[in-house]
Amino acid sequence: MKPIWLVADDYGISPGVNRAIRDLIARGRLNATSVMVVAGAVGPAEVAALKQAAAASPRCAIGLHATLTAPFRPLSLHFRPLDGGMFPSFPKLLRAGQLRQLDGEIIRAELVMQLNAFRELFGRPPDFVDGHQHVQLYPQVRDGFLAAVKEKSPAAWVRQAGRYLPLRMRIGSPKALFLDFLSAQFKRRAAQAGLAVNPAFSGAYDFSRKPDYGALMRQFLHGLPAQGVVMCHPGFVDEMLTSLDPLTDMREVEHAYLAGDDFPKLLAATEVTLA
Repeated sequence: MKPIWLVADDYGISPGVNRAIRDLIARGRLNATSVMVVAGAVGPAEVAALKQAAAASPRCAIGLHATLTAPFRPLSLHFRPLDGGMFPSFPKLLRAGQLRQLDGEIIRAELVMQLNAFRELFGRPPDFVDGHQHVQLYPQVRDGFLAAVKEKSPAAWVRQAGRYLPLRMRIGSPKALFLDFLSAQFKRRAAQAGLAVNPAFSGAYDFSRKPDYGALMRQFLHGLPAQGVVMCHPGFVDEMLTSLDPLTDMREVEHAYLAGDDFPKLLAATEVTLA
């Protein structure tokens, strides 16, 4: 059986998302989740509930979901650029990085504070560090991101989003192809910093549509090497989620599939295990 990581992003974005993630951990249907320490649903009760769920499932890793985009606010006092007191939108942050308009030290300082906040909440450093809306891959952002992880959590692995498929099978998805391009540079920088990365990544799809998630999961698992990462976003829709994120109904679709009978059958058929 080939071990992989099935990582639920966005723990902390809302109580409904938190509850769905904990439910899947308890069922043994997830083996990792990453936490948004700047979000509104990461109070002591939600953290304690996650720690309890993970303790009962020794396969479950807990990471930091580094967040640098709106509608969330920085922990550091001097973060720039800001947009109405919030982080900029991800297109603005990506564009600023591409134009070399970001200050790597400001990025590093914010992520050091998020790593410190994680340690205060969980009493230990994260097992891994990834990024909300893949911010860890953006030009200039990646330098501050890797410097912060190297400083505060050097034993954590960091998530790259490059796929494992041959080029002829990748060109049909411009978004995923762009992530492949950004990840190539990120992996080189991570190696230079002495930080481990996942060997492959899958799980990205067009959230604006409502595809067959079971069919998508079969595609995600196809050919994925050992220790590869599949990203997912299960959740139950609530008012807080609706106010913060456009990804809503598909979260419930993902939860229903992962909690159902077909998912473990697919794992067995593809000889994959959540290690």
